[in-house]
Amino acid sequence: MLHRGIHYDTGTTFRGPGYAISSRRADLDMSVVRREIEIIRDDLHANAVRVGGSDIKRITSAAEVALGLDLEVWFSPAFYEYSPEETAMRIVAAANAATFLSAAHPGRVIFVVGGELILFMKGLVAGKSVIERLHRLREEPSLVHSGRLDEYLSKLVPRVRAVFNGPLTYASLVFEQVDWSLFDYVGVDHYREARNKVRYIEILQPFLSTGKPVIVTEFGMRTYRGAENSGTLGFGVTDTTRLWLHTRPVIGHFIRARLKGTFQRDEAMQARELDETLGELERSGVAGALLSTFTTPEAGTDDDPRYDLDMDSMSIVKSLPPGRHGTAYPDMPWEPKESFAVVARHFAIH
Repeated sequence: MLHRGIHYDTGTTFRGPGYAISSRRADLDMSVVRREIEIIRDDLHANAVRVGGSDIKRITSAAEVALGLDLEVWFSPAFYEYSPEETAMRIVAAANAATFLSAAHPGRVIFVVGGELILFMKGLVAGKSVIERLHRLREEPSLVHSGRLDEYLSKLVPRVRAVFNGPLTYASLVFEQVDWSLFDYVGVDHYREARNKVRYIEILQPFLSTGKPVIVTEFGMRTYRGAENSGTLGFGVTDTTRLWLHTRPVIGHFIRARLKGTFQRDEAMQARELDETLGELERSGVAGALLSTFTTPEAGTDDDPRYDLDMDSMSIVKSLPPGRHGTAYPDMPWEPKESFAVVARHFAIH
C-alpha cells in the first residue's frame, strides 16, 4: 500500500439528534498537534494523515503541520446535518483553503469532497436525523439507486475543481452509488466485522475494477469484548443521554458520562482485528488505507469500567483522566493501546 495513514480529528461538530457527541477537541493546542503528528510519522510509521474536522482554520493549521513534517494530507472537512446547498458552500470554502496548501505542496494534498452524504446530509434520503435516514434505507434499500447522490456530486465536483487543482476523492459507503469518473481516487469507508469478515476483500472488487487507485478511507475497531461481533461495529454502548447532559453548562458538572451497561475492555481484540484487517488490505490491491482513528480525547479511559468511555472508541491511544500523563510518552495525556504497536509494525514494513 502506497498510502498508509490514520485519521486525525481537529474537532468535529455533530448537529441534530442521533449523534453521541456534540463536539470534539474543545481546546486544540497546536504544540500538542505537532507532537502527536510527529509521533504518527516517527513511531507509527505512517506516511499520510487524514486531517478532519468542522472548522476549516483548524484543519488547515493541522494540515500545515503534517505537510511540514513531510506527510501526505487527506484534507477532510466534515459537516453534518446541513442542507445540500449549505453543505456544498462549506465544502467549496474548505477546498479554497486547501488550494493554498496544495500550491505549496503539489500532489501531497488530496481533498475529500465529503463522505457518506446519503446518511449525514439532509435531502438525499428523507429523514430529520441520521437515525431516521438509516431506518428509511433499511425499509427501502432501493433508495440508494435513486441517482440523487450522483446528481449532487456531479454539480459539486466542478465547483470544487474551480478552486482546488489537486487530486480529489469522496469517502463513500460501500453501498453508495458514485460515478468515480469524477474523482482521482476511489474512496470507500470499509469496516471489517462479523457480518462481512468472509467477504471483506470481495466487497472491494467493484471499486478495484474501476481501474483507479482505491483508498479505504475509514476502517477500525472499538475496544471492548464483543464489538467485533455486535453487528453494529460496536456502536451504541455509550449512554448518549448522560453524555449530552454532561456537555451542558452547569448541569454537566453533576452528571458523569458512562456506558449503558457492563462491558469488558479488550485491547487485545482490537489489536488482533486491526492486524488481520491490515493484512487483508495489504494483499487486496488497494492503494492505501486510512485508519480511524489516532485519538479521541472526549472518550477517556477509567479504572471503573462503567465510565471507561474509551471502550466505545476506535482510537489506538487511550486518553487518560485529566491531569495524568502516559509512561510511553510522558509529555502526552494518553497511553498507546496494544493496537498502536500492531499498526506501527504494518506501516513500517512498506
